[in-house]
Amino acid sequence: MKPTHARYWVVVLALALAMIMYIQRVAISQAIVPIAVDLHLSKEQTGLVLGAFGLSYALFEIPMGLLGDKLGVRWVLSQLVLIWSAFTALTGAAWNLWSMWAVRFLFGAGEAGCFPNLTRMLSAWLPLSERVRAQAVMWAFGRWGGALAPPVAFFVIYHFGWRLGFVALALLGVAWVVFFLPWFRNDPAEHKSVNAAELELLQSSRKLVLHEHGVPWYRLLLQRDIALLGLQYFAFSYTWYFYVTWLPTWLQQARGLAPGIAAGYAMVPLAAGGVGSIVSGFLPMSIPRKWVAFAGFSGTAILVFIIPHVEGVTTAMILMGLASFCSDLTMPISWNTCVEIGKQYTATVASTMNMLGNFAGFVAPVVFGYILGETDNNWTIVMYTMAAAAVVSAACWLFLDPDKHGRVQDLPLEGAPEI
Repeated sequence: MKPTHARYWVVVLALALAMIMYIQRVAISQAIVPIAVDLHLSKEQTGLVLGAFGLSYALFEIPMGLLGDKLGVRWVLSQLVLIWSAFTALTGAAWNLWSMWAVRFLFGAGEAGCFPNLTRMLSAWLPLSERVRAQAVMWAFGRWGGALAPPVAFFVIYHFGWRLGFVALALLGVAWVVFFLPWFRNDPAEHKSVNAAELELLQSSRKLVLHEHGVPWYRLLLQRDIALLGLQYFAFSYTWYFYVTWLPTWLQQARGLAPGIAAGYAMVPLAAGGVGSIVSGFLPMSIPRKWVAFAGFSGTAILVFIIPHVEGVTTAMILMGLASFCSDLTMPISWNTCVEIGKQYTATVASTMNMLGNFAGFVAPVVFGYILGETDNNWTIVMYTMAAAAVVSAACWLFLDPDKHGRVQDLPLEGAPEI
């Protein structure tokens, strides 16, 4: 009997949601210029609006991951997508600084559960040989969805205005739930399209994330490696959030580009980052992952440091694209390490790493806005801080060894080191 292929439809659903999530998330970077004009926002206030998402995204990571681990991905993810899509639409109803800040904060709270629960979903539905590559492809599609956001947002803003544009973007999430909820099941054994051969293929994965291992989730979070994962992800996100918040503003105000041209250039870092995720996921397993990550972040630091000293816009964006490619080499590595450490608490561990990392989603836009406001728009200082953050990420990978967790994944969790 040949295995059925129901698991591949799970991958398709994950890829679709990753793209939708990033389109809805990144659209604000393109819309923020007309939003700032209409709502009379200063640079510091603009930074607060852009940082609201990151703050709630970080604060709600662990609660949303725990919900997925306790109640199941099917119910939790469906509700979260509907919630964050509702606040995507309500972005268009904001009338001042604090109404916009509140809507973006609540939008981030909904999206906080996306990738931890998608990671758990893929971990239960894919064997190890397919899981790492699926993670790589999922992150690539997420990045490419983000890359599509600037031109998509420019199109809807140009034709409908930014208020109605966010309403249109919200419908993407609703459409996804309509397909996902009737079809998906938390356990492959409960799905009518999975035959005995495919279920046998998935037995080790189901055991890894669906069976109890007797260790409380809060003890698991005291591991040293989780702290290092969080620190490197924080520093990574500090640099990355420039691409999805302030980049269109930099292109328009510091490089003098028209909004439509800036939207095209703003696609480059996320598109290149998606390629980096794909390359990392398909590297031979014999290449140590820690050195892939170390080299990637080191390359990012060097490239971002050079960008302020480059005059041509095209050359600067090529360097920025290469920097994003280098740092995104670590994405499937980091997220698969969450599976190896977390096991049945995969969503909780993944959300912890994402929480610590995405506090940078609040810190970075606010810090960038403060720097610009206090230095008369000195973008060079902004990029120097981004390069310094990449150095911190690289240093963390000198002490992390994701291959070690892969080698000992079947050992009892009680042997894990604590801090």
